[in-house]
Amino acid sequence: MRSLNTLFIFSASALMCSCQSSAPSKTAETVKDTAITDSKESHYLSQPLVKHIYTADPSAHVFNGRIYIYPSHDTATGIPEDDLGSHFDMKDFHILSMDSVGGLVTDHGVALDIKDIPWAHRQLWAPDAAFANGTYYLYFPVKDNQDIFHIGVATSNVPEGPFKAEKTPIPGSYSIDPCVFRDDDGKFYMYFGGIWGGQLQRWNNNKYDSTKGNRKAEEMAILPRIARLDADMKHFAEPVKEIKLTDEKGNLYKEKDNDRRFFEAAWMHKYEGKYYFSYSTGDTHNLCYAIGDSPYGPFTYKGVILKPVEGWTSHHSIIEKDGKWYLFYHDVQLSGKTYLRNVKVTELHYNEDGSIQTINPSK
Repeated sequence: MRSLNTLFIFSASALMCSCQSSAPSKTAETVKDTAITDSKESHYLSQPLVKHIYTADPSAHVFNGRIYIYPSHDTATGIPEDDLGSHFDMKDFHILSMDSVGGLVTDHGVALDIKDIPWAHRQLWAPDAAFANGTYYLYFPVKDNQDIFHIGVATSNVPEGPFKAEKTPIPGSYSIDPCVFRDDDGKFYMYFGGIWGGQLQRWNNNKYDSTKGNRKAEEMAILPRIARLDADMKHFAEPVKEIKLTDEKGNLYKEKDNDRRFFEAAWMHKYEGKYYFSYSTGDTHNLCYAIGDSPYGPFTYKGVILKPVEGWTSHHSIIEKDGKWYLFYHDVQLSGKTYLRNVKVTELHYNEDGSIQTINPSK
């Protein structure tokens, strides 16, 4: 399926998010869509949105008619790669924006630095954003002083930041990869979780147990989580619940079904009245989706959105803009290294029955 060199990159680690790079500009930097000097450029379906910094895990939203992308910010940390993603030791967030897909991309500089998060210790992983109450909210996972992931929130009056973090994480939050979805009735829901380095396997009945390891092949796969947000967007309005992800017969997946079971990178969008829950399978590198009739699920597995990219992780978002749907994702075209990724975008297409056409990231 891939060269030995690429397989080596795949096998070295296991997780997603990241954040850091060269010295950030204090003012917004507009990056021209110049050609990437890559002899293998024609191999890829699409090209990186920016190449002056490394970016990953893109959470895209349309605010005020403009596309804003909230990615992780990768840099080389010198930390050895492992299955817990220790080498993803991110320090800050940069926010990107553009008027339309294919247009000029603006890097707005550092929107939030880990040193300005009072409770944070290390590893500022994949974020998401939302708008409510006349305020923009940035949600992010980071480890506390006990090395346990929780999800924090920061606020700003503008979508590009800078953001000011709350003094403590969201009470009752844990693990990684927050995705905040606004339903048609105005209610907001947070989807989250990630196994392996994301620590979701250590949480059962919303209680932490550091002795819990990854599930074995014949055990039931760990389920993603959901909680409705309170009106202040800084608390959960209810206890965290598990989301059922099933096959067409309503059966939950086992850990051995790792080409379909949930690993990380939850995303929610709505299409023609149906809820589309999409996610990464992690160690098998697929982006998959499942459909349900409620924001809580259950969700029935339907197929693969994006085949494996070059690099270990796969993390995405889906938005509609000007009547077209787009998939934001990442690979390692610029660096060839699993911890130095670059954000991309391509158009997403639905079939008449509501299924999503599978995308191949290579030509």
